[in-house]
Amino acid sequence: MRKPDFKNILKVLNREVPDRPTLFELFLNERLHRRLAGEEIASMNDKLAYGRLLIHAFKNAGYDYATVCGSAFHFPKPQIHSRRTISLNEYNVIHDRKSFDDYQWPDPDSFDYSYLDDLKGELPEGMKLIVFGPGGVLENVISLTGFDNLCYMLYEDPGLVEDLFEAVGSRLVRYYEHCCKYDSVGALMSNDDWGFNHQTMISPKDLKRLVFPWHKRIVEVIHESGKPAILHSCGNFNDLMDDVIYYLKFDAKHSFEDKIIPVEEAYEKWGSRIAILGGIDVNFMAISTPEEINLRSRLMLERSSGRGGYALGTGNSVPEYIPDEHYFAMTSAAVGSLD
Repeated sequence: MRKPDFKNILKVLNREVPDRPTLFELFLNERLHRRLAGEEIASMNDKLAYGRLLIHAFKNAGYDYATVCGSAFHFPKPQIHSRRTISLNEYNVIHDRKSFDDYQWPDPDSFDYSYLDDLKGELPEGMKLIVFGPGGVLENVISLTGFDNLCYMLYEDPGLVEDLFEAVGSRLVRYYEHCCKYDSVGALMSNDDWGFNHQTMISPKDLKRLVFPWHKRIVEVIHESGKPAILHSCGNFNDLMDDVIYYLKFDAKHSFEDKIIPVEEAYEKWGSRIAILGGIDVNFMAISTPEEINLRSRLMLERSSGRGGYALGTGNSVPEYIPDEHYFAMTSAAVGSLD
């Protein structure tokens, strides 16, 4: 079992050649966490124990980091019954000026971020944390308004929409300002889905006007701390990648789907300007044989060998419906067998 070395993922994020094939993943799943860590926790409410589980799972799988959220900061919404998918119109917390004014906006400064310091003692030598957010700018606005309602509001009450994005975006900037302060944190990720399979969720003009300025500030905050900024975003916004690279100045892009742009094509198109992370399509991971998964993974590593700026992983995350042997077929291309 290889030892973690965060310098490898840093080299990838800097578009350099890592010392060895490097893995990247946003999330695994609870079954894999327990299998890889070889331990159980008594309660999911025990944050430190759960963080320890995540760290050992990621380490044992061959990653140089573990992903965590920096605190319990979030934008409260009514509880709904649990199910595997929800509609983008599930919530309608804010729908007019009165509901905006009445909403109990959370204060990022009132949350405890010391968890990131507590986890420092749990990290093996050479390992760091990558912090993600409690959803992104657009995601959180949609979760407060509902997607259809946001679309109507963009035309019927543009001033309210601007205030909504300011209220969400400014608080997320402050969240990242807190998370950047911790030595245990080696990089940070802004996770915010922007598109469907064929187009952006709101118009490119509105994305640039309402969403991108807040991401630009988030990236600036991360860079001011001397750490890399990763964008995790699903959907088709290929025509906006120049903005992601040159205006927002993200160091890396994560989340790719074959039906939008295969990662091999994305790497050739943008890999000299921004690091490319993951990309082995989740549907491909689910329906292909382990041999096919391993071959594609090895070929992707060979493609980036000597050129750098790539870490192997799925196109998004590792949901529970992907068989473990399919996941290990991918990772073994980089780390060999875990046995």
